Amino acid sequence: MALWALLSPGVLVRTGHTVLTWGITLVLFLHDTELRQWEEQGELFLPLTFLLLVLGSLLLYLAVSLMDPGYVATQPQEEPKEEQTAMVPQAVPLRRCRYCLVLDRTVAFSPLHPLKEPALSLDSLLCPQQPLRARHCRDCRRCVRRYDHHCPWMENCVGERNHPLFVAYLALQLVVLLWGLCLAWSGLRFFRPWGLWLRSTGLLFSTFLLLSFFSLVVSLLLASHLYLVASNTTTWEFISSHRIAYLRQRTSNPFDRGLTRNLAHFFCGWPSGPWETLWAEEEEEGSSQAV
Repeated sequence: MALWALLSPGVLVRTGHTVLTWGITLVLFLHDTELRQWEEQGELFLPLTFLLLVLGSLLLYLAVSLMDPGYVATQPQEEPKEEQTAMVPQAVPLRRCRYCLVLDRTVAFSPLHPLKEPALSLDSLLCPQQPLRARHCRDCRRCVRRYDHHCPWMENCVGERNHPLFVAYLALQLVVLLWGLCLAWSGLRFFRPWGLWLRSTGLLFSTFLLLSFFSLVVSLLLASHLYLVASNTTTWEFISSHRIAYLRQRTSNPFDRGLTRNLAHFFCGWPSGPWETLWAEEEEEGSSQAV
């Protein structure tokens, strides 16, 4: 069982990312790049700064990939009280996740997980109402609040709790990649015969190409996520708005509060409040304008 846990996709992906990160860093130090020249000249400030940035990006990566992205609780809960029910606007459509219903029914009827008390009905074991902007992730088999996407490189969902850290990771990773790209280019010396050049510089040139590809991918990811954050939408909502019930009939984004408030809410959690309330307010404004 322990061996199988070590071979899980999450462990393999995170281990691969860690090995690749330090492997590329080692290549930059071993070849005749500016990084090695600074080290040989005793100018350690820039090499140490580069190493700290690499370490920071790796720690951010592990934090985003290991933390709870904002899972919706699926434990048996009591019936909501009247004052709690009153806080949810009546205009908001209440939903249950059909995938969680299937999972909970499987557990409830499984002989390995029998109902311990007769008073507990099947309905009490079902997942609670799915919040607005939440979505079920089939890879994680959980509903995630303010679901953005499931990242295979993280082997984790990006959702309400780890999305700000994910954007910070992309920004720091881009800085590291672009700096590494300049360092790799500084160590390239083109000469003939090409066979001798390839044997002496092939590894560094391969690292340069790899850094170029990663820099392009991370740049596009960061630009797209900054745009989504600025408009207070998610990747899932942006791509599938025509399939989402609370967006399908809307001509504009009901969660967009303006650039300043969108950024403040995303990075600082202010102003706070449930998405259901904001959606209902926009719905009422739309209805009053139509009248």
